[in-house]
Amino acid sequence: MLNPSGASGGRKVSGGSGPVGRSGEGIGKETGEAVTRQTVREFLRRVTERDPDRIADLYAEEVDWMVAGNPVVPWIKPRPTRAGVAGHWADLAAHTVSGDGWATVGAIVVDGAEAVVTGELGGTVAATGKTFRSRFALRLTVEDGLITRHHVYEDSLAVAAACTPDAAA
Repeated sequence: MLNPSGASGGRKVSGGSGPVGRSGEGIGKETGEAVTRQTVREFLRRVTERDPDRIADLYAEEVDWMVAGNPVVPWIKPRPTRAGVAGHWADLAAHTVSGDGWATVGAIVVDGAEAVVTGELGGTVAATGKTFRSRFALRLTVEDGLITRHHVYEDSLAVAAACTPDAAA
């Protein structure tokens, strides 16, 4: 889903080499921010790999998950666990046209354990053949090197419209 080349004016997101580190107790803000930034970059890199289990490995067992749901969007539902996160990425892949999804990252802002990623995303819904496009903001919280909060703000109406079949004439 992410375009690490930075097409459409987005910025290239590079993943680190090796596993994401774990922060320790009493960690300073600068070190905490480094762990947060590294975890977010690794998350973005893994999203480009499209492996639901590898993405979910970056999440804590319990997750504060918020994506504005709509009953016509099959991949958007509550995902309060690591297994649920893997389910989200598997459902997204199952219901969209492979190779047609994209996202660009405009900015990554980090303050301690908090990160906000902004950009634009799009794709095609397999069942309808309709495309969607939306700007987004993704708020992530990283604790002990794992993502504990995942809140997405996007044009959920555009996604729902793409999932809705046209009415028969």
